[in-house]
Amino acid sequence: MYEKHILICAGTGCISSGALDIQNVLIDELKKHGLEDKVRIIMSGCHGFCEKGPIFIVYPEDVFYCEVKAEDVPEIVEEYLINGNMVERLLYKDPVSEETVISHDKIMFYSKQKRLALRNCGVIDPENIDEYIIRGGYIGLKNALQMEPMEVVNEVKSSGLRGRGGAGFPTGMKWQFGNSSPGEKKYVVCNADEGDPGAFMDRSILEGDPHAVLEGMLIAGQAINSDEGYIYVRSEYPLAIKRLRTAIGQAENYGILGENILGFGFNFKIKIKEGAGAFVCGEETALLSSIEGKRGVPRHRPPFPAVKGLWGKPTIINNVETLANVPIIMRSGAEEFASVGTEGSKGTKVFALTGKVNNTGLVEVPMGISIREVVFDIGGGIRYGKKFKAAQIGGPSGGCIPDEHLDLPIDFDSLTAAGAMMGSGGLVVVDEDTCMVDMARYFLNFTKKESCGQCIPCRLGTTQMYNILEDITEGRGKPEDIDLLEELATAVKKGSMCGLGQTAPNPILTTLRYFRDEYEAHVIEKRCPALVCKALLKYSIDPEKCIGCQRCIKACPVDAISGEKKEPHIIDQDICTRCAACFEACPKKVRAVQVVSEGLPETKELAVSKEGK
Repeated sequence: MYEKHILICAGTGCISSGALDIQNVLIDELKKHGLEDKVRIIMSGCHGFCEKGPIFIVYPEDVFYCEVKAEDVPEIVEEYLINGNMVERLLYKDPVSEETVISHDKIMFYSKQKRLALRNCGVIDPENIDEYIIRGGYIGLKNALQMEPMEVVNEVKSSGLRGRGGAGFPTGMKWQFGNSSPGEKKYVVCNADEGDPGAFMDRSILEGDPHAVLEGMLIAGQAINSDEGYIYVRSEYPLAIKRLRTAIGQAENYGILGENILGFGFNFKIKIKEGAGAFVCGEETALLSSIEGKRGVPRHRPPFPAVKGLWGKPTIINNVETLANVPIIMRSGAEEFASVGTEGSKGTKVFALTGKVNNTGLVEVPMGISIREVVFDIGGGIRYGKKFKAAQIGGPSGGCIPDEHLDLPIDFDSLTAAGAMMGSGGLVVVDEDTCMVDMARYFLNFTKKESCGQCIPCRLGTTQMYNILEDITEGRGKPEDIDLLEELATAVKKGSMCGLGQTAPNPILTTLRYFRDEYEAHVIEKRCPALVCKALLKYSIDPEKCIGCQRCIKACPVDAISGEKKEPHIIDQDICTRCAACFEACPKKVRAVQVVSEGLPETKELAVSKEGK
């Protein structure tokens, strides 16, 4: 009998920060002190609090150590495991109150979450099927196998579960289409092609709880009378693929995958298809084309995949998070699942919370929670005391929600009305020092490059919009460009064939809707209010503050600064490339180098001061 259990986060993020080294040192230290039979080590999936990884939790006391390094392990073993003394320097400190918190469930980042899809992530060993079963795993499958296929469909419909991959289409309705489509051969496909920059929701579930996805696929197979499934996962997720293969092998050994599953006469097998990483393959018809060995490009619909999908057979496609929720519904019932969330958006949603917040990481919140609660409670507020400016929700094709809508509830319908979308779950927080025009340009550059080029509105429209945004941020913009940009964005949204082109204009349309004054400042006044767009900036040296230390001269890569030692220096504006090297080199106590944007009546500190250094 083990006296203590130690959970070490072994998600991709913590592994890259040294989690495996921590494990190796811990094994050696436990042996050194004769504790190997008293302490069990569990390499779990992602805990979500990536900002504070690697994470090291000691149970049953629930002592939460964060930002642990391999060299910290001997101290934890000797001081805490042997002598019972807290290693306080490794405990979590609240960024606002600066209070030390011992247990993870007392940390605001965790206490405001409701974990359904992430229920086992960071709790179990993802490579041990027994731990999944002990936590209620495969009970939902057993319940489903005792029901008729349409009974399973109706249970999922009653739950109100909507697709978590982007559009939010009702899952039960999609399954009903698959069930009613004629054909002896049908397919279930898991869309794990998570291509949004900064998104890692699906990856974390696959790495931390792969059996939940397998169980969801099995239940879907029973619902539509399918005997075969595919998991389409991008090859950039090697750890997820490894753990999926392990989970599939374990399920086959337990009789949960294969022939006559659990003795109910139900047959189902699952194959893994590794994708090459094209963002457009997240679109369901492009994904199916890729599985078939063809170029991953979308096709016209109808017919929809539920009628004619993989190899022309009826196919239902759900993303990882959607499938991870299905076992809960079949185990606890549709009514219990539907008790969480709002009228039109049931359950929870997983977000990759990133940007200018104190606490970044993976969070799962009930539908209907406000943006304010996510940013300021779970996220711990804006870094360095800066002001909140906007939240970009829904990945690169999402929309930007300004501070005036901080209390907007996060659900499918509210976000759509505000010009954004739930998407797969990216949530990027930006502060007052962000240029919204430049931000729209950044995201559009991504979708432009990822366009498959098949349809003209997307292929040419995204390029033209990007060119206009580039002109605006580089000082070549004209007042009429704003109206032209809005017209183009609307045309691309309406005329594109698939979801990539239809949603690519969202960052433009929402920034025009809420931050039009910034566009006007760029094109009319030729200034960037956030002091971001280089072409609209000017670096100068205040002769009254300059002490002639020559640090800026040494830092300038193009020799644009001149001046004698202990004499005020001058920047040659014709040579200056606006790289900010002089600003960063200037002594902080002096700050003689200033940056202004044409037309701004006052200066605003940049770079170093932005990061609070």
